[in-house]
Amino acid sequence: MTAALPETMTVIDIRQPGGPDVLVPARRPVPRPGPGEYLVKVAAAGINGADLSQREGRYPMPPGAPDILGLEVAGTVVAAGPGTSRWKLGDPLCALVAGGGYAEYCLAPEVQCLPVPRGLDLVQAAALPEVVMTVWVNVFEHGALEPGETLLVHGGSSGIGTTAIQLARLLGARVLATAGNAEKCAACVKLGAERAIDYRAEDFVAVTKQVTGGAGVDVVLDMVGADYLARNLDLLKMNGRLVMIAFLGGVKTEIDLRMIQAKHAVLTGSRLRPRSLWEKQRIRDVVERAVWPFYADGRMVPVIDSKFPLVEARQAHERMRSGKHIGKVMLVP
Repeated sequence: MTAALPETMTVIDIRQPGGPDVLVPARRPVPRPGPGEYLVKVAAAGINGADLSQREGRYPMPPGAPDILGLEVAGTVVAAGPGTSRWKLGDPLCALVAGGGYAEYCLAPEVQCLPVPRGLDLVQAAALPEVVMTVWVNVFEHGALEPGETLLVHGGSSGIGTTAIQLARLLGARVLATAGNAEKCAACVKLGAERAIDYRAEDFVAVTKQVTGGAGVDVVLDMVGADYLARNLDLLKMNGRLVMIAFLGGVKTEIDLRMIQAKHAVLTGSRLRPRSLWEKQRIRDVVERAVWPFYADGRMVPVIDSKFPLVEARQAHERMRSGKHIGKVMLVP
């Protein structure tokens, strides 16, 4: 199935590794879907930290991934490859993709596509696939967060953070968060954090211990890495889990390994992009069943910071790099 399609499309190219100014509009052929794939006319694409790392040349690309940035999109189906069945031409969907989202058209494997939750528009839907799957895998699978346990979310006002706060609270956990200023802290509390800690003005270890009566937390979701490692371990309860998903504060540090042994702690981390198609399908199926109903009935909301036209990808990356955003920064072709 194929609608009438143009021969070429606007995409965002990376001229060379570097800052946001290396992002430039370019023309590329419109791809055609292969077996099990849809071609999606992109209505919106989410920007993620991995995009910034790839732009800078610091993100190892999985084999076969497109060189165009963009890991999550929403739009309408304009062509369907052999073996697809769930969506038809003109249907809306959102999708996790291995790349290619910064474009007017993007290929999406059917096993990584999701319906648009009832009540959400396509921009809101495009903010979901990457962050929801990342939060689910890291907080609830690797972190094994259980109802009644306490989660500390670093970067609580980010796309990942705003999703983790809402979902953990809905699933019965107690949530604390760190953020970079009073406005961001207020946003975290509004979303369900019991206490948001301004890490620029407060010692997050001292505040967390005070709030928990000295007990600490069961799970830490960390995006900082080296700079926070020893402090995160200090905060863990017995059998606590520290899950690392990014390294904004560096990748190398020195710690006393007895801290891990003494607390029976688990130190772990994961990446979503290099996983197999079928592992992504498994995660897709779980979040559609367990999380999508929260969006459909309004108990969870995508937090959108700002929207930029596709050709202003440079400005969108500058917004992300500034750290001033609360929630997701989006591209709208």
